[in-house]
Amino acid sequence: AFSDRLAEMFQLWPQIYSPTQILTETSEGGPGWEFYACQPPPANMKEVMQIRVDPPGITCGNPPERFCTLENPYLCSDECDASSPDLSHPPQLMGDKERGGLVTYWQTVTWSRYPEPLLANITLSWNKSLEVVDDIVITFEYGRPTSMVLEKSMDKGVTWQPYQFYADDCLEAFGMSPKQVFDLAPSNLTRVICTEQYSRWVGAKVSNQKVVVFEVRTRFGVFAGPKLINMDALYTRMETMKGLRDFFTFTNLRLRLLRPALGGTYVQRDNLLKYFYAISNIDVPARCKCHLHASQCVLRDATLQCDCDHNTTGQDCQRCSRGFKSRSWRPGSYLPLPKGTANTCRSFFCLSDCECNGHSNRCSYIDFINVITCVSCKHNTRGQNCQYCRLGFYRNASLPLDDENVCVECSCDLDGSVSPHCSDSGVCQCKNGVTGQRCDKCLPGYARGRAKACDEERLICQNGGTCIDYQRCVCPDNFTGNHTPDDVTAQVLRVYSDDVILHVQVCSVSRGSV
Repeated sequence: AFSDRLAEMFQLWPQIYSPTQILTETSEGGPGWEFYACQPPPANMKEVMQIRVDPPGITCGNPPERFCTLENPYLCSDECDASSPDLSHPPQLMGDKERGGLVTYWQTVTWSRYPEPLLANITLSWNKSLEVVDDIVITFEYGRPTSMVLEKSMDKGVTWQPYQFYADDCLEAFGMSPKQVFDLAPSNLTRVICTEQYSRWVGAKVSNQKVVVFEVRTRFGVFAGPKLINMDALYTRMETMKGLRDFFTFTNLRLRLLRPALGGTYVQRDNLLKYFYAISNIDVPARCKCHLHASQCVLRDATLQCDCDHNTTGQDCQRCSRGFKSRSWRPGSYLPLPKGTANTCRSFFCLSDCECNGHSNRCSYIDFINVITCVSCKHNTRGQNCQYCRLGFYRNASLPLDDENVCVECSCDLDGSVSPHCSDSGVCQCKNGVTGQRCDKCLPGYARGRAKACDEERLICQNGGTCIDYQRCVCPDNFTGNHTPDDVTAQVLRVYSDDVILHVQVCSVSRGSV
């Protein structure tokens, strides 16, 4: 029974039902608590699912019609009538509790419009993120479909992706080679496959030949072993393997029924009343996804809601509660085993949680981008966690990030550098003709001076001299001159204009010239 399988899941996963917190010590300052990761127990989610079938009019009974079975194709005495409670087969019968051995089921119209395809979509909605914990089982009456697709949505039905393909001939129906879950390896466990295991005709009355299964337990067994004994290995993979937890997560499921059971033969046009779909039960063993921040899931105003712990809030415990945003929200972790890590949201009063590398004890929460940032960073630091140096400073890589002297001033030469800022390694950006880490040395052929030391338009280079890069004069033949105003005072004039010193270089006649 399905209830027995759920009870077994409790035994397989004992660690996830531990208390969310335990008292570790008491002191004058109050109790001390240690928090654990936690999640709600599994349940059969068919009891709270919403069912929609498409297209309109696909459900039988309006108008009333007769139908046959594949075992007795010419005894068409059964009737579907939506106006009669005893003869109707509405969609809600796929999720009802059957009592007293009475089988109830949803049924479509017959394939009377062949060769037009008999297509039906069944959408199951929970308006909440769930995590499947065991096999999803769909029970068909009167034969399983020849081809169908199970799809899932993770955004409440906005987008869909295939979960698994089913066909009696995968290559013909979907262009895919047939596979079974047993063929999957740990590296490709999330691969979408097509299986022929649940679509070939073997009769409709044998109970285990009525079901179509999405095999979750076998996938878990790839890591935990066939009997799911090594659950630690599964939890570790859930935490470390990219995309694995998302693979078992959904908000909606959809069955796309593409071709009904044919009884192992081709379509017989002379009796189309025996072709239809009928589903008596859909079992979806799952739990509310609460990011390991809740041990209970409740129904509030007809909507599933995690009963959040660890100072988290939201339908999925997906954000920190107001006043507990001193650090960014994080999901709980399965590791370290067996209790995991809660990653509890903390209040602003916990200075140790500010995470500013010792350069500040104040944080601010920016709500619209959900970011915690340090404020008033000291020691010439900046950034969300005071992890960068202010402009005009660079990091001393030999010191730890929390050292008060980790940021060193660039000290770029104001005359020789383009700006007072430097690279991460402390190298300033130099002007033309200048070199050195601080831009305080001249390249060969250049003299020390201020910007625009010479200017041809103002005739600062005398006797026909040519100004080069505003730094030096090149004299014509038979003339020579000084490169800096400090060499020969008699040959240099200082001109002041707008607080900028312009050095005047005089080109004089060279000795020995004619």
